[in-house]
Amino acid sequence: MSDSFDLVVVGGGPGGYVASIRAAQLGFNVACIDDNPRFGGTCLRVGCIPSKALLESSERYAEAKENLADHGITAEVELDLPRMMARKDEIVDALTGGIDMLFKKNKVTRINGRGRLLGNGKVEVAVGDDKRTVVGKHILIATGSKPATLKGVEEDGDRIGNSTTALSWDSVPERLVVIGAGYIGMELGSVWRRLGSEVIVLEALDRVLPGMDQEMSRLAHRAFKKQGFEFRLKTFVKSATVKNDRCIVELQEGDPIEADRVLVATGRVPVTNLGLEEAGVRTDNRGFIEVGQSFATSAAGVYAVGDCIGGAMLAHKASHEGVACVEKLAGRAAHVDYDAIPAVVYTHPEIASVGRTEEQLKEDGVDYRKGFCPYGASGRARALGDINGKVKVLADARTDRVLGVHIIGLRAGDLIAEAAAAMAFGASSEDITHVVHAHPTLSEVLHEAALAVDGRAIHT
Repeated sequence: MSDSFDLVVVGGGPGGYVASIRAAQLGFNVACIDDNPRFGGTCLRVGCIPSKALLESSERYAEAKENLADHGITAEVELDLPRMMARKDEIVDALTGGIDMLFKKNKVTRINGRGRLLGNGKVEVAVGDDKRTVVGKHILIATGSKPATLKGVEEDGDRIGNSTTALSWDSVPERLVVIGAGYIGMELGSVWRRLGSEVIVLEALDRVLPGMDQEMSRLAHRAFKKQGFEFRLKTFVKSATVKNDRCIVELQEGDPIEADRVLVATGRVPVTNLGLEEAGVRTDNRGFIEVGQSFATSAAGVYAVGDCIGGAMLAHKASHEGVACVEKLAGRAAHVDYDAIPAVVYTHPEIASVGRTEEQLKEDGVDYRKGFCPYGASGRARALGDINGKVKVLADARTDRVLGVHIIGLRAGDLIAEAAAAMAFGASSEDITHVVHAHPTLSEVLHEAALAVDGRAIHT
């Protein structure tokens, strides 16, 4: 096997494996290095995909148990947690196997091991005590991120753990404490709440889903409370330990909380422990790799994309950066529109957004107009039996260009794609109104909200 390549990619997650395949399509001789036997990164193995599988299964369980009677269906429902977990694993296995197939099809060399930069285009790959060195004309770092730890919280990978741990529990905890009310905490908290856990969410800030449009955050908070979540905002955790097979969470103020399990969901940090300093690759004070134009680092011939360079820590952002990077290396024009990257929280209701929030527009001094449409105005939403939610469109008051779209409700994660496409092409809210939306579909809610920007709403 040759140890010399046009491009060596360190990291086999959404940024790395997608960049590898695209580079191979462009004629590069590519090697992709990952320290896990199954490529796909956190997203595919222990993140996006398995969590969405459990969210879907748990939502169907809750729907069958609590809401089928509204449809004239009566059934007795039992939870088979091992089968639910097996289904999740089967999905992950199928998709990781798909990456192997795509690598073979595109002639990407797959190298298993931990990569470390040696400088001068060299990367050391270690598997246990065995080491080999590969050489790349170009090196692309796509090592992603990992769950952040919290001082005083003693994670044991079982009773107290992170998002990876919470994807594989073999029983439903009677009481679960979630530290952090961001998207990871709320998604995994939703899984176990639906399956029967009492869920207590501790958040240091004054609202759930920080960073989201505040109105959507308030509506989400209200919906989660109706589902049985207990929230303690402006609450700081001092420590969490396991004593006599029970978790004890000490707070800076107030009585300690006893629980069966604790999920630490306080964000993610970059994975950059791969010899960057020795190779001349600069990082900032938070550990993120600094990049300039075309994703170039401070070391000649070394590039970086995805979570390890900061910004939105989203798989689709990493993938697009990876493609843009290698296309530029091939001399092609490439672009990532950072103003139109959608984000989705896969709870029930789903929450999705693209562009700026009202708070950001006010802070930037932008004069804007907004339009709303509640899901209750949608015949399709009523037929589906879920009218809780709304769409908000924000548009420039002078040009009418869409600046942000925020959705809470059924299938929000799918509906946001139209808004992202509209923004990517510089559409106005009026442009959206001129697009014929099929009836009856949920997409009509976005159409109606766009009409409302100019006071032309028909059904609200």
